Amino acid sequence: MSTRALVHLPRDIQRGQVVEIRTTVAHPMETGHRRGNGGELVARNIVRRLEARLNGELVFAADMHPALSANPYVAFHLRAAASGLLVLTWRGDKGFEHSETVAFDVA
Repeated sequence: MSTRALVHLPRDIQRGQVVEIRTTVAHPMETGHRRGNGGELVARNIVRRLEARLNGELVFAADMHPALSANPYVAFHLRAAASGLLVLTWRGDKGFEHSETVAFDVA
C-alpha cells in the first residue's frame, strides 16, 4: 500500500519568525471497535506517533489515539532559527511507518 502525505510550510520564512506547519497523512485509522460485514471485529490500525525533526533534532512530537479520524491532520508551530531539512515521520500499528522530507529555508 502506498502512503501519501502532505506537508505545508509558508513560502517566505524569516529568522526568528514563528511559523505554522500543517500536515496530513493518508491512513484509514481503524479503531478496533468496529465490526466487519461478517460480524468479526476489524483489527485496530492507527497512526500512533508523529515526530518532526529539523536537522536531526526533535522539534515536535504527538502521540495519537483511536479517537482520531481517518487521514489525520496535524498543525504545529516552530520558531525559525536556521535552514535545514525537516523530516516528518508517522509510525503506527502493523509496522506502519512513513516519512516526508521538506526543505526548511530561512531567510
